[in-house]
Amino acid sequence: MKLRNRNIEKLPTETFDALIIGGGINGAATAAALAGKGAKVALIDRGDFAGSTSMHSSNLVWGGIKYMESKDFALVRKLCKSRNHLIKSYPSTVQEIRFLTTISKGFRHSPRYLWAGTWLYWLMGNGFTKLPRLLSPNKIKQQEPIIDVEGAVGGFEYSDAYLHDNDARFVFNFVRHALNYGAIAANYVESLGAERDGDLWVTKARNVMDGNTFDIRAKVLINAAGPWVDQHNELTGQKTTHHHLYSKGIHLIVPQLTDSQRVLAFFADDGRLFFVIPMGNRTCIGTTDTHMEHPEVDVTADDIAFVLENINKRLTLDKPLTQDDIISTRCGVRPLAIKDNQGNDRDFLQLSRKHVVDTNAESSHISIFGGKLTDCLNVGDEIAEEMSRLGVSLSDPDFQWYGEPPKPVKQQFMDQAKRMNLDAMTASTSSELLSTRLWRRYADQAIQMLEKIRQDPAQGEILIEGTEYIRCEIEHARDHEMITQLEDFLRRRAKVSLVVPHEQLRQSTGLKEACRVLFGDDADERFNHYFEQNRDTALPPTSSSVV
Repeated sequence: MKLRNRNIEKLPTETFDALIIGGGINGAATAAALAGKGAKVALIDRGDFAGSTSMHSSNLVWGGIKYMESKDFALVRKLCKSRNHLIKSYPSTVQEIRFLTTISKGFRHSPRYLWAGTWLYWLMGNGFTKLPRLLSPNKIKQQEPIIDVEGAVGGFEYSDAYLHDNDARFVFNFVRHALNYGAIAANYVESLGAERDGDLWVTKARNVMDGNTFDIRAKVLINAAGPWVDQHNELTGQKTTHHHLYSKGIHLIVPQLTDSQRVLAFFADDGRLFFVIPMGNRTCIGTTDTHMEHPEVDVTADDIAFVLENINKRLTLDKPLTQDDIISTRCGVRPLAIKDNQGNDRDFLQLSRKHVVDTNAESSHISIFGGKLTDCLNVGDEIAEEMSRLGVSLSDPDFQWYGEPPKPVKQQFMDQAKRMNLDAMTASTSSELLSTRLWRRYADQAIQMLEKIRQDPAQGEILIEGTEYIRCEIEHARDHEMITQLEDFLRRRAKVSLVVPHEQLRQSTGLKEACRVLFGDDADERFNHYFEQNRDTALPPTSSSVV
């Protein structure tokens, strides 16, 4: 909380080159890019960073193979290049993964036709990944015994990429980059609207935690509010050439269905792509694609029934999955950018996730529509170019603002970890070596953790039962990751609430101790607030949001 409080104190006292509204992937990448290139940046979000669409993705970083069918080859080419660049820039986090796709009898395309498409997809990605393969039903069964091939005519395997950690963690690392470059960022700070005053935007902001209001002044206002971009533009009186349509998607987290580290892909009964995605010792299945009129969405009983019905039809499990197997759910909207003159009656299933940067040069206002995790580096660089066109000088325009630390830094960490025999401390229930996990999550900041563990080996012990999180990680989160509510840690900096059953968390003595580390005297209040606000996400949802 100290970091957040310090930053809130600075927000009304300085004039910024840019104020960014929204801390999802678009806002976080923009903040890192601008701060890294020398701009004076402020970033606020009315909730937590990555608190909406950016924490409800499939955790996939892919070139948009589904857009091949609509012949949007320029977008596919761009996304493939973006995927490759992320794999190279974040090798510990963004990793190639194989997709095994099964085709059923009667599907609109044959396996050979689709397999040929994967070769074109591979070529459009500069042959960066492993080669595609055509598979017979028998070969599919050999590769993945849980797939039901009785009604299959074949399939294929190709590569894309996925986030080894959760999506919200990936987003927060861009916020962390921005802070390291000098940006002032604060979560739970809401924009109440903004007005132009001379050459500056004056935004009325409210600290959600205590209700205090204050003004933030900036030369450029950047609306990166994700699904709420249109709503914030109404507050500021901005007219744009684009607006959003909304598509709801849900995922179910269930016990691990297969230990093979590949994505199983199918076409659901309605013809849409449907995935079984590895998530450590859990499995993520989904998704849905439902047109919505507004961005506030819930998981419904019909959503759950759709996912369970489709997965049970396509897998030969010892017993079919039921609602009792659901550990948690993910539910969010995809904001789809369309031009104002196209209307809202288009087939939204054919709309892509491409981003659009909509700039009003007269008022120095930028809106970011659409977008997805795969394209985040392009968003950051494009906004930096827009800032220059608006007359804001960037002192280091060629600075590379993203990526893991240089290899010698990683080697320093790994050498020190080896000397300490750190990996011998890896818990038997962990899905990977402790040194690998600490580097991927914290990069060079993990070096400080090694020193804490060296001085006190208890700092390397798992604190919260059923997770992989060790004591020194909780202290690091308290000091460096702006944990304001318990959910910020459980759901976004970590993925604890996704993989640990709700009631198990409620009874966890380790979680209560973690609360004392994170919140001190406020521990009991934050613990109780979380469980009052968040019901068991595996229970049948009715009318309230599932978080």
